[in-house]
Amino acid sequence: MTEADVTYADVKFNKSRARENVASEESTYSEVKISNKHPPVSANCAENIQPPGSSKRSKVTSERLVLLVLIGLLVASLAALGVTYETCLKCGAGWELHGGTCYKFNTNKSSWTESRDSCQDLGGDLVKIDGREEQMFLEEKLRGLMEEAEDKFWIGLTDSELEGRWLWVDGSPLDESLKFWWNKEPDDWKGQNPAGEDCGRMGEKGGASDLKCWFDRSCNDPHKSICEKTAVSGQTSCVCV
Repeated sequence: MTEADVTYADVKFNKSRARENVASEESTYSEVKISNKHPPVSANCAENIQPPGSSKRSKVTSERLVLLVLIGLLVASLAALGVTYETCLKCGAGWELHGGTCYKFNTNKSSWTESRDSCQDLGGDLVKIDGREEQMFLEEKLRGLMEEAEDKFWIGLTDSELEGRWLWVDGSPLDESLKFWWNKEPDDWKGQNPAGEDCGRMGEKGGASDLKCWFDRSCNDPHKSICEKTAVSGQTSCVCV
């Protein structure tokens, strides 16, 4: 320890003693050395010393960052769920979903008009076939539902207003480039009914060549039928498309 590191101080100690009832005081002086130099701090200790509150602030910042990330993920999940919910489609019991449309293959036999009324009571109508893919789907389904050759299904096609002018139930004319009549159908055969055959039916138990399985028939004959209606979106149990 150098001289510069030492501070000298005089300390006075008082002693009292009685001598012949006369109080006297003796003073004793002692030299005390006080170092002005603090003990050295190791490098490792110095590095570990942090400003007051810094550890707490770091912990709070980390927790806040994690919370923000979790909130972001939750918002993204809810957004994705909303899109999925809006694009979900469902059909009621007894209906089959295909391409955004619900189909019901009614196995109860009735006239064309009665069959259409039944479909409308269920919120739909007799099926209108809008494309080859839809025809393919229906033709394949009917193969498994038909029990015999004449076990065919009514579709929403008729020329009852004007012979030879075939219309769908929504009033639209049959597209000449999109028709699936079998062989020489329609032939308006009057052998069993003088009024002829003014309603369309479909089905070929063994499978149809090039999907051609439409036939005209008297509207009064009892047949099974195919109903259709638009699928409903946003249901609890649904198929996402």
